[in-house]
Amino acid sequence: MSEHRSGAEARSSVQTSGADHVVLVGMMGSGKTRVGRQLAGRLGLAFVDSDEQIERRHGRTVREIFETDGEPAFRRLEAEALAAAVGSPARSVIAAAGGVVLDARNRELLARAGTVVWLRARPEVLATRVGDHDHRPLLGDDALGVLRRLDAERTPLYREVADAVLDVGELSPDEAAARIAELVA
Repeated sequence: MSEHRSGAEARSSVQTSGADHVVLVGMMGSGKTRVGRQLAGRLGLAFVDSDEQIERRHGRTVREIFETDGEPAFRRLEAEALAAAVGSPARSVIAAAGGVVLDARNRELLARAGTVVWLRARPEVLATRVGDHDHRPLLGDDALGVLRRLDAERTPLYREVADAVLDVGELSPDEAAARIAELVA
């Protein structure tokens, strides 16, 4: 781990299930889904991916929701998916959508959800991981430029919610999962 907080900061009164979830946050391309699946397997827990939950519940891809309904509508669905995941009484590994930290209420939920791990990587690394980015509507035609801007905007927010920070730029998903499993065991 690069950094670890005590988690002793004052937490709000937002209600969660009381389960000690492991929530992965970070930018698109940081590996939340891949690391999360492997981590859940290591810990014997259920895995919940916010984006997958949204797509399953609404029968459309994230891109389709962005294009049809707009970003504000997607952000509402993102908040609903997070609330449902952290409200589950069964302990799980949750891959939170990348922009979930933009909403203060979501950050309050994250503060009470369990252990929040920020999967951090430089925008240059993320740009190589996002591929053709067809399913990533925010990237447009300048993935690196957008990722740099989003990173600058979101870094303080990820830092605010993270109990631990793991630099994943040089780690495989399995290595990252192993390190997080040690932290939460």
